[in-house]
Amino acid sequence: MNSLDWAVLIGYFAVMVGIGVWSHKRVDNVSDFFTAGGKMPWWLSGISHHMSGYSAVMFTGYAGIAYTYGVTSFVTWSFPIALGIAIGSKLFAPRINRLRSRLHVASPLEYLKNRYDLKTQQALAWSGMLLKIVDVGAKWAAIATLLSVFTGVSLNQGILITGVVTAIYCTIGGLWADALTELGQFIIQLFAGLAMFFAVLVELGDHGGFFGVWDQPELQGHEKPLVGPYGTIFLLAFLFIKLFEYNGGMLNQAQRYMATPNAREAERSARLSAVLWLVWPLVLFFPMWMSPLLVESQKPDGSDSYALMTEQLLPHGLLGLVIVGFFSHTMAMCSSDANAIAAVFTRDVAPVLSAKARMWGERSGLIAARVTTVVFLGLSMAVATQVNSPAFKDIITVVIKWVAGLMGPIAIPMMLGLLRPFRRSGPTAAITSWGMGLLAFWLVNYPIHWAVDGGVPLEYQVSIPLAVSLILYVLIGYVKPEDTPERLAVIERVNTDGDDDAAAAAVPAPAEEAPGTPRAPVKD
Repeated sequence: MNSLDWAVLIGYFAVMVGIGVWSHKRVDNVSDFFTAGGKMPWWLSGISHHMSGYSAVMFTGYAGIAYTYGVTSFVTWSFPIALGIAIGSKLFAPRINRLRSRLHVASPLEYLKNRYDLKTQQALAWSGMLLKIVDVGAKWAAIATLLSVFTGVSLNQGILITGVVTAIYCTIGGLWADALTELGQFIIQLFAGLAMFFAVLVELGDHGGFFGVWDQPELQGHEKPLVGPYGTIFLLAFLFIKLFEYNGGMLNQAQRYMATPNAREAERSARLSAVLWLVWPLVLFFPMWMSPLLVESQKPDGSDSYALMTEQLLPHGLLGLVIVGFFSHTMAMCSSDANAIAAVFTRDVAPVLSAKARMWGERSGLIAARVTTVVFLGLSMAVATQVNSPAFKDIITVVIKWVAGLMGPIAIPMMLGLLRPFRRSGPTAAITSWGMGLLAFWLVNYPIHWAVDGGVPLEYQVSIPLAVSLILYVLIGYVKPEDTPERLAVIERVNTDGDDDAAAAAVPAPAEEAPGTPRAPVKD
C-alpha cells in the first residue's frame, strides 16, 4: 500500500464514524436503537440484510475453497443462502416483522417467554450470545490478518483499529447506523468487486479468454458444481441450515425484517436480499475461480490467493478500494451482530438478572444498550487476539463448523415457534431439542469424530445436530402437546394478516415485568 491507498482506507473509516454521528439524531429510544423504530424502507433493509451476511472469511476461507475446488464455492454457499432467503421471504420474514408490530418487542428472542417460558428463552439467549462472541472474534481475526498482509500492522493492532471504528459508529447510531453504513459499504464493494472482476478478465486473454479458460490444466475440475467434501449431502444440509440461519436464526438478520414498517415490506426486503445473494457473489467469486491461473498460493489451503491476486493486478487507489471492501463486509456483519446481541442482553437477559433492569426507562435502557454493544465488541476482540495467525485457517474452519452446527439447536425453537403447524411444541419440546442438539454436536464433532477412521464427514458434522433438534422438536410436540390458549394467542398474533390492524394489542416488554411473571392472554 502507498499513501493513496492509505488515504482511501482512512477516508472510509472517517465516513463510517460520520454516519454513526449523523444516525445518532434518529435514535431516541431502545426501539430506534434495535429496530430503527420500524421505519426502515424495504430496499435499505434488504441491502442491509444482504451485507450483514458477509465477512472477510469470504476473501480468506471461501477464497481458498474457490482456489482449490472452483465453482462449488458458489453452489454450496451463496446459492443455498439465496434459495433459503427466498423461501423465508414468505415463511419467516412477515412473521418476524409482526413480532415488533404486534407484540412490540425489540429483540428477536423477546417473544419466547410467552411462546414457551422463561427458562427456554434464557437458554437460547445465553447460548446464542456465547456462540456469537466466538463467531465475531474469528471475523475480527480474519480482517486483521488481511490488514496485516497489506499494511504490515500486527494482528492485534488490526483487531483494535477495526473494532474501535465499528464500536464508535454502531454504538452511537444503533441499527440506523448499521444499515446506512452497510449501504455505503455495498456501494464501495460494488466498485471494488467490479474493478477486480474486469482486472481478471483482462488477464484471461492469455489463457483462452472468458470461455476457453476452463480448458486450462490449472482449472481442471473447477467447473464441477459439487466436488471434494462439498457433495450433494453437504448442499442439502447447508440449504436447510441457511434457511434458518439467514432468516433470523442468527438474530441479526431477524432485526432487518423487524425494522421495516410492516410484514409486506419485510417480505420485499427478503426478496431483494435473495436476488443479491444469487447475483452479486458470482462477480466476487469469478476472480477467485481464476486465481490458480494468476497466482501461486503460499498457503496449502489457498486462503491467501485473493489477497495475492489483488496486490498483483490492481493499481494503487483501486487496491485501497478493494481493501476497504474487505473491511466493509466484516464491519457490516460484526456491527449487526453486536446490535443483535445487545438487544438480546438488554431485553431478555438483564431483566432476569437485575431488578433495576426491569425498571429501566427510555434513557437508561438506551444507555444500557450502548454499553452492552461496547462490551460485546470488546469480548469478541479479546477472543480474536487469541487467534494464532499461522493456524488461522484451521480455527476458521472450526468456527464455521460451530456456527453451522450449533445454529440449528438454537434456531429451531425460535423459528419454528412462529409457525402454526408447530403449535403443539411447547417448552418441553423446545428445551429438549436445544439440549440434545448441542449434545449431538459435541458427540459428532469430537468423540465420534476421533473414533472413526478418517473422521466424520463434514456434511454430517454440520447437519446431524440440526436434524436431531428438528426431529425432537416435532416428535415431543405430538407426544406431549403444550398448546395452551396463551401460547396459541401469541402464534395467532404473528400469523394473522392485516399489518395496519389497530386492534393489535401490545404485549408488555420484559423490562417492565418481574422474571417469570405470566402475561394475560392476548385477545383478538
